[in-house]
Amino acid sequence: MTLVDLVGALAACLTTVSFLPQAWLSFKTRDVSGVSLGMYSVFTLGVALWLVYGVLLSAWPIVIANVVTLALALAILGMKLLYGRRPASAD
Repeated sequence: MTLVDLVGALAACLTTVSFLPQAWLSFKTRDVSGVSLGMYSVFTLGVALWLVYGVLLSAWPIVIANVVTLALALAILGMKLLYGRRPASAD
């Protein structure tokens, strides 16, 4: 593995792992009130394009990281669409 590959793999791992706490919290609480639908939609599209880019380059650290991130982003986006439109509870 070259230094360039090592740096790419480390960057891919760190950015993917950094996404896990938000995903875990969203899965656990189903509270997506703090998630912006517009931002997550654009983010998810961006991750999908990074995945295509990685495939086109055969850059497997980019591909693997973005497959994982895309799955998590789609799950959170799906939860936002399902649970984000709940009416506010009356206290």
